[in-house]
Amino acid sequence: MTRTRIGAGVVLAVAALLLAACGNGPARGSGTTASPSPPPSATAAHGGHGLHGSATPAPAAPLRAGERFVTATMPKPYKPEPAAGGTDVYRCFLIDPGLAGADAFLTGTQFAAQNTDVVHHAILFSVAPEALAEAREVDAKDEGEGWTCFGNAGVDRAAWIGHWAPGTNEVLLDPKLGYPMAKGGALVMQVHYSTLAMDGKPAGTDQSSVRLRLASGKRTPLATALFPAPTELPCTAKEKGPLCEREAAIQDVGKRFGRASATQAGALLEQCAKGKVKPGPTQHCDLTSPESFTLHALAGHMHLLGRSIKVELNPGKAGGRTLLDVPEYNFDNQALQPLPEPVAVKKGDTIRVTCTHDASLRARLPLLQKLPPRYVVWGEGTQDEMCLGIGVAS
Repeated sequence: MTRTRIGAGVVLAVAALLLAACGNGPARGSGTTASPSPPPSATAAHGGHGLHGSATPAPAAPLRAGERFVTATMPKPYKPEPAAGGTDVYRCFLIDPGLAGADAFLTGTQFAAQNTDVVHHAILFSVAPEALAEAREVDAKDEGEGWTCFGNAGVDRAAWIGHWAPGTNEVLLDPKLGYPMAKGGALVMQVHYSTLAMDGKPAGTDQSSVRLRLASGKRTPLATALFPAPTELPCTAKEKGPLCEREAAIQDVGKRFGRASATQAGALLEQCAKGKVKPGPTQHCDLTSPESFTLHALAGHMHLLGRSIKVELNPGKAGGRTLLDVPEYNFDNQALQPLPEPVAVKKGDTIRVTCTHDASLRARLPLLQKLPPRYVVWGEGTQDEMCLGIGVAS
Protein backbone atom coordinates (compact mmCIF):
# COMPACT_ATOMS: atom_id res chain seq x y z
CA MET A 1 0.00 0.00 0.00
CA THR A 2 1.39 3.33 -1.01
CA ARG A 3 0.61 6.40 1.06
CA THR A 4 0.38 9.66 -0.83
CA ARG A 5 -0.12 12.76 1.29
CA ILE A 6 -2.87 15.13 0.27
CA GLY A 7 -3.01 18.16 2.47
CA ALA A 8 -3.91 16.79 5.87
CA GLY A 9 -4.96 13.43 4.51
CA VAL A 10 -3.79 10.32 2.75
CA VAL A 11 -5.10 8.65 -0.38
CA LEU A 12 -5.15 4.92 -0.96
CA ALA A 13 -3.58 3.33 -4.00
CA VAL A 14 -1.51 0.32 -4.99
CA ALA A 15 1.73 1.79 -6.29
CA ALA A 16 1.89 -0.28 -9.45
CA LEU A 17 -1.70 0.61 -10.25
CA LEU A 18 -1.35 4.31 -10.84
CA LEU A 19 -2.47 3.36 -14.30
CA ALA A 20 -4.40 5.70 -15.98
CA ALA A 21 -7.43 5.15 -16.09
CA CYS A 22 -7.67 3.97 -18.19
CA GLY A 23 -6.62 3.64 -15.30
CA ASN A 24 -3.58 5.34 -14.17
CA GLY A 25 -5.75 7.17 -12.04
CA PRO A 26 -6.72 10.88 -12.31
CA ALA A 27 -8.74 13.39 -10.64
CA ARG A 28 -10.06 16.75 -10.32
CA GLY A 29 -11.19 19.33 -12.70
CA SER A 30 -12.54 17.20 -15.46
CA GLY A 31 -15.85 15.58 -16.02
CA THR A 32 -19.44 16.67 -16.05
CA THR A 33 -22.19 15.19 -13.97
CA ALA A 34 -24.33 13.06 -16.23
CA SER A 35 -27.57 11.15 -15.99
CA PRO A 36 -27.45 7.34 -16.04
CA SER A 37 -26.72 5.91 -19.46
CA PRO A 38 -28.93 3.29 -21.12
CA PRO A 39 -28.13 -0.40 -20.72
CA PRO A 40 -25.22 -1.51 -22.91
CA SER A 41 -26.14 -3.11 -26.21
CA ALA A 42 -24.16 -5.07 -28.71
CA THR A 43 -22.73 -2.10 -30.59
CA ALA A 44 -24.07 1.01 -28.93
CA ALA A 45 -22.44 3.57 -26.68
CA HIS A 46 -21.30 1.14 -24.01
CA GLY A 47 -18.84 -0.65 -26.17
CA GLY A 48 -18.43 1.70 -29.03
CA HIS A 49 -15.15 2.93 -27.61
CA GLY A 50 -15.86 5.64 -30.11
CA LEU A 51 -13.06 7.69 -28.59
CA HIS A 52 -15.49 10.54 -28.58
CA GLY A 53 -12.99 13.20 -27.71
CA SER A 54 -13.05 16.63 -29.21
CA ALA A 55 -10.35 18.69 -30.83
CA THR A 56 -12.12 21.76 -29.47
CA PRO A 57 -12.72 22.14 -25.71
CA ALA A 58 -16.32 22.47 -24.58
CA PRO A 59 -17.52 26.04 -24.01
CA ALA A 60 -15.83 27.34 -20.92
CA ALA A 61 -17.67 28.48 -17.81
CA PRO A 62 -16.79 32.08 -16.90
CA LEU A 63 -13.55 32.67 -15.10
CA ARG A 64 -13.90 33.15 -11.37
CA ALA A 65 -11.96 35.56 -9.16
CA GLY A 66 -8.21 35.14 -9.58
CA GLU A 67 -8.48 32.61 -12.44
CA ARG A 68 -7.01 32.66 -15.95
CA PHE A 69 -6.92 30.22 -18.87
CA VAL A 70 -3.71 28.72 -20.25
CA THR A 71 -3.67 26.28 -23.17
CA ALA A 72 -0.80 23.80 -23.20
CA THR A 73 -0.15 21.65 -26.28
CA MET A 74 2.07 18.66 -27.02
CA PRO A 75 5.34 20.09 -28.39
CA LYS A 76 5.19 18.12 -31.66
CA PRO A 77 2.84 15.69 -33.39
CA TYR A 78 3.24 12.06 -32.33
CA LYS A 79 2.37 8.96 -34.35
CA PRO A 80 1.43 5.97 -32.15
CA GLU A 81 2.92 2.74 -33.43
CA PRO A 82 2.21 -0.21 -31.12
CA ALA A 83 4.73 -3.01 -30.86
CA ALA A 84 4.16 -6.03 -33.08
CA GLY A 85 0.99 -7.80 -32.04
CA GLY A 86 -0.18 -4.94 -29.84
CA THR A 87 -2.81 -2.23 -30.20
CA ASP A 88 -1.93 0.09 -27.28
CA VAL A 89 0.68 2.78 -26.69
CA TYR A 90 1.15 4.75 -23.47
CA ARG A 91 3.20 7.86 -24.20
CA CYS A 92 4.22 10.74 -21.94
CA PHE A 93 4.96 14.26 -23.12
CA LEU A 94 6.64 17.07 -21.18
CA ILE A 95 4.61 20.28 -21.51
CA ASP A 96 5.23 23.84 -20.36
CA PRO A 97 2.17 25.26 -18.53
CA GLY A 98 3.68 28.75 -18.34
CA LEU A 99 4.45 28.88 -14.62
CA ALA A 100 7.64 30.91 -14.84
CA GLY A 101 6.20 33.82 -12.86
CA ALA A 102 4.58 32.44 -9.72
CA ASP A 103 3.00 29.47 -7.98
CA ALA A 104 -0.57 28.68 -9.00
CA PHE A 105 -3.47 26.34 -8.31
CA LEU A 106 -5.19 24.29 -10.97
CA THR A 107 -8.95 24.69 -10.53
CA GLY A 108 -10.23 23.22 -13.79
CA THR A 109 -9.08 21.18 -16.79
CA GLN A 110 -10.41 20.55 -20.29
CA PHE A 111 -8.48 18.09 -22.44
CA ALA A 112 -8.84 18.29 -26.22
CA ALA A 113 -7.97 15.09 -28.09
CA GLN A 114 -6.81 16.01 -31.58
CA ASN A 115 -6.88 12.50 -33.10
CA THR A 116 -10.10 11.14 -31.65
CA ASP A 117 -9.73 7.87 -33.58
CA VAL A 118 -6.89 6.70 -31.36
CA VAL A 119 -6.87 8.70 -28.11
CA HIS A 120 -8.27 6.41 -25.42
CA HIS A 121 -7.63 8.55 -22.34
CA ALA A 122 -5.14 11.03 -20.91
CA ILE A 123 -3.74 11.83 -17.46
CA LEU A 124 -2.01 15.02 -16.35
CA PHE A 125 0.80 15.00 -13.81
CA SER A 126 2.42 18.06 -12.26
CA VAL A 127 6.22 17.96 -12.04
CA ALA A 128 8.00 20.07 -9.42
CA PRO A 129 10.92 22.25 -10.61
CA GLU A 130 13.44 20.06 -8.79
CA ALA A 131 12.21 17.02 -10.77
CA LEU A 132 12.42 18.64 -14.20
CA ALA A 133 15.99 17.47 -14.84
CA GLU A 134 14.91 13.85 -14.37
CA ALA A 135 11.94 14.31 -16.70
CA ARG A 136 14.13 15.85 -19.40
CA GLU A 137 16.64 13.01 -19.03
CA VAL A 138 13.94 10.36 -19.40
CA ASP A 139 12.60 12.20 -22.45
CA ALA A 140 16.05 12.45 -24.05
CA LYS A 141 16.73 8.72 -23.63
CA ASP A 142 13.61 7.65 -25.51
CA GLU A 143 13.74 8.02 -29.28
CA GLY A 144 11.03 10.16 -30.82
CA GLU A 145 8.59 12.56 -29.23
CA GLY A 146 7.98 11.85 -25.53
CA TRP A 147 8.67 8.55 -23.78
CA THR A 148 6.96 5.24 -23.05
CA CYS A 149 5.24 5.32 -19.65
CA PHE A 150 3.02 2.35 -18.79
CA GLY A 151 1.52 2.66 -15.31
CA ASN A 152 2.52 6.22 -14.39
CA ALA A 153 4.42 9.29 -15.55
CA GLY A 154 7.73 7.46 -15.67
CA VAL A 155 9.40 10.01 -13.37
CA ASP A 156 9.51 10.46 -9.61
CA ARG A 157 7.68 13.28 -7.82
CA ALA A 158 4.95 13.53 -10.45
CA ALA A 159 1.50 14.15 -8.93
CA TRP A 160 -1.71 13.17 -10.73
CA ILE A 161 -3.74 16.36 -11.11
CA GLY A 162 -6.26 15.63 -13.84
CA HIS A 163 -7.55 13.20 -16.43
CA TRP A 164 -9.68 12.83 -19.50
CA ALA A 165 -11.73 9.84 -20.64
CA PRO A 166 -14.75 9.68 -22.96
CA GLY A 167 -17.63 11.78 -21.67
CA THR A 168 -15.36 13.96 -19.57
CA ASN A 169 -15.49 17.75 -19.62
CA GLU A 170 -14.43 20.45 -17.21
CA VAL A 171 -15.94 20.23 -13.73
CA LEU A 172 -15.71 23.14 -11.34
CA LEU A 173 -15.55 22.47 -7.62
CA ASP A 174 -15.52 25.01 -4.81
CA PRO A 175 -13.21 27.87 -5.94
CA LYS A 176 -11.38 27.58 -2.63
CA LEU A 177 -9.98 24.22 -3.81
CA GLY A 178 -7.16 23.58 -6.28
CA TYR A 179 -4.22 21.41 -7.25
CA PRO A 180 -0.95 23.13 -6.30
CA MET A 181 1.47 23.85 -9.14
CA ALA A 182 4.89 25.25 -8.31
CA LYS A 183 6.57 28.18 -10.01
CA GLY A 184 8.90 26.86 -12.69
CA GLY A 185 7.23 23.46 -12.75
CA ALA A 186 5.91 21.54 -15.73
CA LEU A 187 3.26 19.07 -16.80
CA VAL A 188 3.57 15.51 -17.99
CA MET A 189 0.68 14.52 -20.24
CA GLN A 190 0.28 10.75 -20.42
CA VAL A 191 -1.82 9.69 -23.41
CA HIS A 192 -3.11 6.16 -23.96
CA TYR A 193 -3.44 5.49 -27.67
CA SER A 194 -5.48 2.51 -28.88
CA THR A 195 -5.39 1.52 -32.52
CA LEU A 196 -8.12 -1.12 -32.26
CA ALA A 197 -10.62 1.07 -34.09
CA MET A 198 -8.23 1.60 -37.01
CA ASP A 199 -8.61 -2.01 -38.22
CA GLY A 200 -5.08 -2.07 -39.58
CA LYS A 201 -5.19 1.38 -41.18
CA PRO A 202 -2.47 3.94 -40.31
CA ALA A 203 -3.20 5.72 -37.05
CA GLY A 204 -2.03 9.15 -38.17
CA THR A 205 -0.49 11.65 -35.79
CA ASP A 206 -1.82 13.34 -32.68
CA GLN A 207 -1.02 16.68 -31.08
CA SER A 208 -3.57 16.98 -28.28
CA SER A 209 -3.82 19.92 -25.91
CA VAL A 210 -5.29 20.85 -22.56
CA ARG A 211 -6.95 24.05 -21.36
CA LEU A 212 -5.88 24.81 -17.80
CA ARG A 213 -7.83 27.02 -15.42
CA LEU A 214 -5.10 28.47 -13.21
CA ALA A 215 -5.75 30.51 -10.07
CA SER A 216 -3.67 32.80 -7.90
CA GLY A 217 -4.10 33.33 -4.17
CA LYS A 218 -4.61 30.76 -1.45
CA ARG A 219 -6.52 27.51 -2.00
CA THR A 220 -7.02 24.25 -0.13
CA PRO A 221 -4.68 21.74 -1.83
CA LEU A 222 -6.29 18.86 -3.70
CA ALA A 223 -4.88 15.50 -4.75
CA THR A 224 -6.08 12.40 -6.56
CA ALA A 225 -7.28 9.36 -4.63
CA LEU A 226 -7.28 6.01 -6.43
CA PHE A 227 -9.38 3.09 -5.21
CA PRO A 228 -8.66 -0.08 -7.27
CA ALA A 229 -10.20 -3.54 -7.15
CA PRO A 230 -9.18 -6.75 -8.99
CA THR A 231 -10.53 -8.05 -12.26
CA GLU A 232 -10.74 -11.85 -12.53
CA LEU A 233 -13.05 -12.48 -15.47
CA PRO A 234 -12.99 -15.98 -17.06
CA CYS A 235 -13.89 -16.75 -20.66
CA THR A 236 -17.52 -17.60 -21.28
CA ALA A 237 -18.62 -21.23 -21.65
CA LYS A 238 -18.78 -20.70 -25.41
CA GLU A 239 -15.20 -19.44 -25.69
CA LYS A 240 -12.02 -21.47 -25.99
CA GLY A 241 -8.39 -20.66 -26.59
CA PRO A 242 -4.97 -20.62 -24.94
CA LEU A 243 -5.52 -17.18 -23.38
CA CYS A 244 -8.56 -18.51 -21.50
CA GLU A 245 -6.01 -19.89 -19.03
CA ARG A 246 -5.33 -17.30 -16.32
CA GLU A 247 -1.55 -17.65 -16.25
CA ALA A 248 -1.30 -17.48 -20.03
CA ALA A 249 -3.39 -14.30 -20.01
CA ILE A 250 -1.16 -12.73 -17.33
CA GLN A 251 1.96 -13.61 -19.32
CA ASP A 252 0.36 -11.98 -22.37
CA VAL A 253 -0.21 -8.77 -20.40
CA GLY A 254 3.46 -8.82 -19.43
CA LYS A 255 4.50 -9.39 -23.03
CA ARG A 256 2.51 -6.38 -24.20
CA PHE A 257 3.30 -3.98 -21.37
CA GLY A 258 6.32 -5.26 -19.48
CA ARG A 259 7.12 -7.36 -16.45
CA ALA A 260 5.72 -4.87 -13.94
CA SER A 261 2.33 -5.00 -15.63
CA ALA A 262 2.26 -8.78 -15.28
CA THR A 263 2.47 -8.42 -11.48
CA GLN A 264 -0.53 -6.12 -11.10
CA ALA A 265 -3.19 -8.82 -10.92
CA GLY A 266 -1.31 -10.58 -8.14
CA ALA A 267 -0.66 -7.35 -6.25
CA LEU A 268 -4.36 -6.52 -6.25
CA LEU A 269 -5.31 -10.00 -5.07
CA GLU A 270 -2.84 -9.73 -2.18
CA GLN A 271 -4.25 -6.34 -1.25
CA CYS A 272 -7.91 -7.22 -1.64
CA ALA A 273 -8.38 -10.97 -1.32
CA LYS A 274 -5.37 -12.30 0.61
CA GLY A 275 -4.02 -13.63 -2.65
CA LYS A 276 -6.95 -15.96 -3.34
CA VAL A 277 -8.25 -16.14 -6.90
CA LYS A 278 -12.05 -16.28 -7.10
CA PRO A 279 -12.93 -16.02 -10.79
CA GLY A 280 -16.21 -14.32 -11.58
CA PRO A 281 -17.85 -11.26 -13.10
CA THR A 282 -18.07 -9.28 -9.84
CA GLN A 283 -15.04 -8.37 -7.74
CA HIS A 284 -14.53 -5.92 -4.90
CA CYS A 285 -11.85 -4.52 -2.64
CA ASP A 286 -12.08 -3.12 0.89
CA LEU A 287 -9.46 -0.43 1.51
CA THR A 288 -8.77 0.83 5.03
CA SER A 289 -7.93 4.51 5.30
CA PRO A 290 -4.65 5.04 7.19
CA GLU A 291 -5.55 8.68 7.88
CA SER A 292 -8.40 11.16 7.49
CA PHE A 293 -9.23 13.11 4.35
CA THR A 294 -12.19 14.67 2.55
CA LEU A 295 -13.67 13.52 -0.76
CA HIS A 296 -15.17 16.11 -3.11
CA ALA A 297 -15.86 14.17 -6.34
CA LEU A 298 -15.67 10.65 -7.76
CA ALA A 299 -15.57 8.86 -11.10
CA GLY A 300 -15.51 5.20 -12.05
CA HIS A 301 -13.26 3.70 -14.68
CA MET A 302 -13.50 0.37 -16.49
CA HIS A 303 -12.97 -0.69 -20.10
CA LEU A 304 -15.29 -2.18 -22.71
CA LEU A 305 -16.50 -5.17 -20.69
CA GLY A 306 -17.60 -3.05 -17.73
CA ARG A 307 -21.23 -3.32 -16.59
CA SER A 308 -21.36 -1.49 -13.25
CA ILE A 309 -19.17 0.15 -10.63
CA LYS A 310 -19.90 1.27 -7.08
CA VAL A 311 -17.87 3.03 -4.37
CA GLU A 312 -19.08 2.75 -0.77
CA LEU A 313 -17.96 4.14 2.57
CA ASN A 314 -18.15 1.78 5.55
CA PRO A 315 -20.60 -0.67 3.92
CA GLY A 316 -22.71 -2.69 6.35
CA LYS A 317 -21.87 -0.41 9.25
CA ALA A 318 -23.88 2.28 10.99
CA GLY A 319 -23.65 5.44 8.94
CA GLY A 320 -22.40 3.57 5.89
CA ARG A 321 -23.25 5.14 2.56
CA THR A 322 -22.88 4.81 -1.18
CA LEU A 323 -20.64 7.50 -2.65
CA LEU A 324 -20.81 6.53 -6.32
CA ASP A 325 -23.22 4.14 -8.04
CA VAL A 326 -23.07 3.57 -11.80
CA PRO A 327 -25.46 0.62 -12.34
CA GLU A 328 -25.25 0.79 -16.15
CA TYR A 329 -21.69 1.65 -17.06
CA ASN A 330 -21.08 3.41 -20.36
CA PHE A 331 -17.48 3.64 -21.55
CA ASP A 332 -18.33 6.78 -23.48
CA ASN A 333 -19.56 8.56 -20.35
CA GLN A 334 -16.89 8.50 -17.65
CA ALA A 335 -17.70 11.88 -16.17
CA LEU A 336 -16.35 12.95 -12.81
CA GLN A 337 -19.29 13.45 -10.45
CA PRO A 338 -19.09 16.10 -7.71
CA LEU A 339 -20.53 14.79 -4.46
CA PRO A 340 -23.65 16.59 -3.18
CA GLU A 341 -21.49 17.69 -0.25
CA PRO A 342 -17.91 16.90 0.81
CA VAL A 343 -17.56 13.55 2.59
CA ALA A 344 -15.20 13.19 5.54
CA VAL A 345 -13.29 9.89 5.51
CA LYS A 346 -11.80 9.07 8.91
CA LYS A 347 -8.73 7.05 9.79
CA GLY A 348 -9.77 3.40 9.88
CA ASP A 349 -12.80 3.86 7.62
CA THR A 350 -13.43 1.32 4.87
CA ILE A 351 -13.79 2.30 1.23
CA ARG A 352 -15.23 -0.53 -0.86
CA VAL A 353 -14.97 -0.58 -4.64
CA THR A 354 -17.12 -3.11 -6.53
CA CYS A 355 -17.13 -3.78 -10.28
CA THR A 356 -19.07 -6.14 -12.51
CA HIS A 357 -17.72 -7.08 -15.95
CA ASP A 358 -19.40 -9.11 -18.69
CA ALA A 359 -17.26 -11.42 -20.85
CA SER A 360 -20.18 -12.04 -23.23
CA LEU A 361 -19.81 -8.47 -24.52
CA ARG A 362 -16.57 -9.50 -26.21
CA ALA A 363 -18.49 -11.41 -28.89
CA ARG A 364 -20.92 -8.52 -29.40
CA LEU A 365 -18.59 -5.52 -29.64
CA PRO A 366 -16.98 -4.87 -33.03
CA LEU A 367 -13.70 -3.71 -31.49
CA LEU A 368 -13.25 -6.95 -29.55
CA GLN A 369 -14.82 -9.54 -31.87
CA LYS A 370 -11.64 -9.94 -33.89
CA LEU A 371 -9.45 -10.57 -30.83
CA PRO A 372 -8.89 -14.01 -29.29
CA PRO A 373 -10.92 -14.73 -26.14
CA ARG A 374 -9.03 -14.33 -22.89
CA TYR A 375 -9.25 -14.62 -19.15
CA VAL A 376 -9.35 -10.92 -18.33
CA VAL A 377 -7.21 -9.45 -15.56
CA TRP A 378 -6.20 -5.90 -14.71
CA GLY A 379 -4.21 -4.49 -17.62
CA GLU A 380 -3.48 -1.32 -19.54
CA GLY A 381 -4.82 -2.55 -22.87
CA THR A 382 -8.27 -1.82 -24.22
CA GLN A 383 -8.93 -5.58 -24.38
CA ASP A 384 -7.87 -5.87 -20.73
CA GLU A 385 -9.91 -4.46 -17.85
CA MET A 386 -9.75 -2.19 -14.83
CA CYS A 387 -11.88 -1.48 -11.80
CA LEU A 388 -10.94 1.91 -10.46
CA GLY A 389 -12.61 4.56 -8.36
CA ILE A 390 -11.03 7.97 -8.94
CA GLY A 391 -11.49 10.56 -6.22
CA VAL A 392 -10.75 14.24 -5.76
CA ALA A 393 -9.61 14.68 -2.17
CA SER A 394 -8.20 17.22 0.25
